[in-house]
Amino acid sequence: MLPIDAAAHGSRWRRRHPLDKAVLGLGLTVLAISLPPWPGAALVLAAALALLLGPAGVPGRRLWRAYRLPLGFCVTGALPLLVRVGGPGGFVTLAGDGPVRAGELLLRTSAASLGVLLFAFTTPMSDLLPRLAGAGVPAPVVDVALVTYRMSFLLLDSVRRVRQAQAARLGHTTRAAAWRSLGGLGATAFVRAFDRAARLQDGLAGRGYDGTLRVLVPEARVSVRFVGAGIALLAALTALGLVLERPLS
Repeated sequence: MLPIDAAAHGSRWRRRHPLDKAVLGLGLTVLAISLPPWPGAALVLAAALALLLGPAGVPGRRLWRAYRLPLGFCVTGALPLLVRVGGPGGFVTLAGDGPVRAGELLLRTSAASLGVLLFAFTTPMSDLLPRLAGAGVPAPVVDVALVTYRMSFLLLDSVRRVRQAQAARLGHTTRAAAWRSLGGLGATAFVRAFDRAARLQDGLAGRGYDGTLRVLVPEARVSVRFVGAGIALLAALTALGLVLERPLS
């Protein structure tokens, strides 16, 4: 199981309905994109971070391990705004408003990423995917997503075991050996994935599969109080961001 999935299963909000957490987490993401970067996106970032480390109970080290990858993409996307290609100053020059625009983009994207992580760290996919059929998503799409989600853990476990076996046989001692081991790892994972898929198909056929996977979903109800508190927080962040925009700018 991936660390973020393990954290979602052990979250304090694990038993809450996914809609409760979607209103809060995805609402913060929308605000980060739509509000002015300063101070709107900064307020959203601070609120999402406080919710993750506070009420949601996500460990700081685990949050950083999951957050550093999207943060790297955010920084990479903001860096090109610092330069200008072409013009009288030369082929590549520093953009006059580049630092401001790069900082605004970095604030928006990093805050939006935290909003998504708030939903991901508190909502296991096994709770979310089966409920999508009731929300209008076609059942075959949900079934494929469920099977892909469950098969991915088996595939990752197979890859881990093959890498351990290769390392025990000194398959990573030199660069040439590492490349050979990588090729063997890819081939083995490909064959095992098809073998597991074939066995899964045979097992479903033997159990009378009729086109729908039926799974048990933990019972949960939408909390009007929680949703109301989330909407109130989103409204307060919106009002505060708009009120402080002119004085701080």
